[in-house]
Parts: sequence; C-alpha cells; structure tokens
Amino acid sequence: MANSNDVQRIKKGDKKLSGTDLSGANLSGISLKNVDLSDANLIFADLGGTKLKGINLSSAKLIGVNLSDAKLIDVNLSNANLIGAKLSGADLNGTNLSGIDLKGAKLVGTKLKGVDLKSANLSGAKLIAANLSKSNLTEANLTKANLTKANLTKANLTKANLTKANLTKANLTKANLTKANLTEANLSKANLTDAILIDTKLTDAATEYVN
Repeated sequence: MANSNDVQRIKKGDKKLSGTDLSGANLSGISLKNVDLSDANLIFADLGGTKLKGINLSSAKLIGVNLSDAKLIDVNLSNANLIGAKLSGADLNGTNLSGIDLKGAKLVGTKLKGVDLKSANLSGAKLIAANLSKSNLTEANLTKANLTKANLTKANLTKANLTKANLTKANLTKANLTKANLTEANLSKANLTDAILIDTKLTDAATEYVN
C-alpha cells in the first residue's frame, strides 16, 4: 500500500519524490512535469492515461504498473523494473529505456519510435503492432517476444536475442540484424527488404513467404 503522505505530495505538485512509496496508488489521468521519481516504488500503481513530461523514473520499481494510453515525453526510465507492466497504447517515442526490465509486459500498439532499448529485457513481452522504427535494440533480450505486425523499420537489432520470437508480418525493412540470434523465430510473411543480415543466426527459423 502507498504511503498516504507521499500520495498527497505528488497530487499537490511536489517535485522531489525520489524514493517515495506510491505502490498501488490511483494516479490515473494525472499530469506531471519535471518530477523526480527515481527509485520510487510504483508497484501496481495506476497511471493510465497520464501525461508525464520531464519525469525521472530511473531505477524506479514499476512492476505491474498500468501506463496504458499514457503519454511520456522526455521521461527517463533507464534501469527501471517494469516486469508485467501494462503499456498498451502508450506513447513512449524518444524515451530512454536502456537497461529496462519489461519482461512479459503488454506493449500492444505502443509507440516506441526512436526509443533507446539497449540491453533491455523484453523476453515474453507482447509487442503486437508496436512501432519500434529507428529504435535501438542492441543486445536486447526479445526471447519469445510477440512482435506480430510490429514496425521495426531501420531498427538496430545488433546482437539482439530473438530466439523463438514471433515476427509474423513484422516490418524489418532496413533493420540491422547483424549477429542477432533468430533461432526458431517465426518470420512468416515478414518484410526483410534491405535488412542487414551479417552473421545473423537463423537456425530453424520459419521463413515462409518472407519478402
């Protein structure tokens, strides 16, 4: 349960909230600007439909948090824990997500254009129809991730682990898959036009009707 004093502080506009306990708090629809929430506990908090601008959420605990349809502008989520988070329909374009843990997170239709996801853990994440164009997924863990119909145009997937990932109908035009591991990945009807496949591992990958 959240600390009631901490909840009142954020609602009153306090900007210095590093390390606060907002677990399970209902903050849906709230608008926050330039708030320091680094190392804060937001486990299972409801932030659905919020507008977050210039927020520092680095190393925050966001397990199971609801950020569906939220708009994040210049938000720092580096090294944050978002295991099982709900981010469907959220706009995270340009957000810093390097080293983030999004294992099993729901990111259906999420806007992640140009996002830094270097070394991020996205294993088992649902990224159906997500926009990951021009994103940095270098050395990211996408094992068993569902990327059906995802837009990965010009994405950097160098050394990414896509073992058993579902890339059915995904758009990988001009994507960089150098030394990526796609063992047993499903690439059925995926678009790989002008993709870079240097030393890419495609052992037992399904490649029916690949463009």
